[in-house]
Amino acid sequence: MKVIDFAKSNSVINQFLAELRDVDYQKNALLFRNNVVRIGHAMAYEISRSLTYEKKMIQTPLDSIKVSLPTDKIVLATVFRAGLPLHQGFLEVFDKAENGFVSAYRYYKDKEGTDVGIKIEYIASPSLDDKTLIIVDPMLATGGSMELAYEAFLTKGKPKRLIMACVIASKQGVDFLRKAFPSNDVELYCGAIDPTLNEHKYIVPGLGDAGDLEYGEKL
Repeated sequence: MKVIDFAKSNSVINQFLAELRDVDYQKNALLFRNNVVRIGHAMAYEISRSLTYEKKMIQTPLDSIKVSLPTDKIVLATVFRAGLPLHQGFLEVFDKAENGFVSAYRYYKDKEGTDVGIKIEYIASPSLDDKTLIIVDPMLATGGSMELAYEAFLTKGKPKRLIMACVIASKQGVDFLRKAFPSNDVELYCGAIDPTLNEHKYIVPGLGDAGDLEYGEKL
């Protein structure tokens, strides 16, 4: 798996991420969501550079011109609920993409809250056969949600290419996906890769619970 870590280079993504991590900035859910959307814009642009293009003739009011246009059939997929703003950012760039959705939530198998399980309940997706599947989810903690989401989407066909994107990943989650997806033609785009997980499997330093910060705390 090819891993792209945006934190290793200088870009505006670093600014968006710094604000998302800031406890004072997090008090405004609208600003928080907007920054996740903006990270989606930036990541989608970078991914667009790796797509397949061909020259097509375009007629202007004054003349015609050949331009390079992407030919990939993209399915843009995300995980409810935290993934929605990141998905929106990608969709505003890949505005011709088809869309897929899956609900995946974490639960604790023990009363101490240290043994985490993932539950898939719902999936809606077009056919994935011979398409480029982009799965976006803001937080890649253990990697389990991303793997299970992909397995759920495989019930809708076999994509030609798999791209995954997250705002923040843990090193443990990245290592998990490297083992799950050893092929070099699978790509993972990360806004940053943080060093560890705490006992409750939250990314440290991370930013907290992305879904709660975007939409309010859940019961």
